[in-house]
Amino acid sequence: MDSSSSLSLPQQPSPPQRNSPESCVELPGNISPVHITHGDHVGRDMIITWVTPIHPTPNVVTYWEANCRQGHKRQYRATTTSKLKFDTKYIYEVGKHNVTRRFSFTTPPEVGPDVPYTFGVIGDLGQTYDSNQTLERYVSNPKGKAMLYVGDLSYADNHPFHNNVKWDTWGRFVEKCTAYQPWIWTAGNHEIDFAPEICKTLNRYHVPYKSSQSASPLWYSNKRASTYIIVLSSYLAYGKYTPQYNWLEQELPKINRAETPWVIVLLHSPWYNTNSYHYMEGESMRVMFEPWFVQHKVDLVFSGHVHSYERSKRVSNVRYNITNALSTPVEDTSAPVYITIGDGGNIEGLANSFMEPQPNYSAFREASFGHAILEIKNRTHAFYTWHRNQDSEPVAADSTWFYNIFWYPYEEPTSIV
Repeated sequence: MDSSSSLSLPQQPSPPQRNSPESCVELPGNISPVHITHGDHVGRDMIITWVTPIHPTPNVVTYWEANCRQGHKRQYRATTTSKLKFDTKYIYEVGKHNVTRRFSFTTPPEVGPDVPYTFGVIGDLGQTYDSNQTLERYVSNPKGKAMLYVGDLSYADNHPFHNNVKWDTWGRFVEKCTAYQPWIWTAGNHEIDFAPEICKTLNRYHVPYKSSQSASPLWYSNKRASTYIIVLSSYLAYGKYTPQYNWLEQELPKINRAETPWVIVLLHSPWYNTNSYHYMEGESMRVMFEPWFVQHKVDLVFSGHVHSYERSKRVSNVRYNITNALSTPVEDTSAPVYITIGDGGNIEGLANSFMEPQPNYSAFREASFGHAILEIKNRTHAFYTWHRNQDSEPVAADSTWFYNIFWYPYEEPTSIV
């Protein structure tokens, strides 16, 4: 069977509890996608989301600290749990009486400059056999504590009216991870895609955009340990004086590098891409925002969209002023590393048409499915690995140390073999 084929419903296991929270549409196996994400700017609130039938079902979350055997259980008739303790494991139940399911999560540590934290990174996952392999590889790696997700979720827009069944099956497929660790969501073209009025993403996948004074859930920020994360939208207006432009212009100067040394940006359409697929689609956004990224020393930019993997060197292309002809990317120690990781599994197959010869600013590239792990060690160093699906989990096809360009502005290794 073609590995890009969609997973069939019987291959997605049914929830173990009877009458558990389920889908709002009729599906075999009592579908019940549950997922979590942080509900505030620092990680003490958790948004818990699930789908219930149209007929009445208890809309209750009960949670307690995992190490408290007789601890106080708190019930909420909303999907946000507030003022949790930092770095603490919680057990939570969705539903009530015999209509319950139980999961757990661990809150992040308190924000601080040398607080270590490990992220997974995936983009363009979809729900194919390749998608399943990518997710299984990530779940089997115990390091990841939260997911940086760079867009294109279910690919339901490939079906009429952004098919709700495909949203349910995708939610059920990823629940083994999304119900236990927070995913930080970025919207891709398959979430927006010329049909915002039927976009299911905003209804199903909530984000804490108001905590960062954003006007839209499609761009926002939050802090995790020693990291400041900014999510941008490649598909809503970002020209001068637009809401997204104004927000980012005010957001970048707010970052206190003595508190959160690492600055990471998530967006969907890559700015530096040496693949013929989607080549230069992110160019207008790059022209708009890249000078700010260099000025404020953004460390890393993750994107998806192109269904392959690529990591750049630290490069910028900000010298051009129309008359000077300086329009070639150059290495720049104040610039981010750009990583394209749209290799989750998608529905369309791999993008395997790279330009030749490989441009100097491209450090590593490969048309394979996979995921990445980013280990923030302290304010100066982070270790990064990319794992292709065809290798065993301990094998890293690409790995390198990243140096924080604010606190440790020295030349990094191109890669580690």
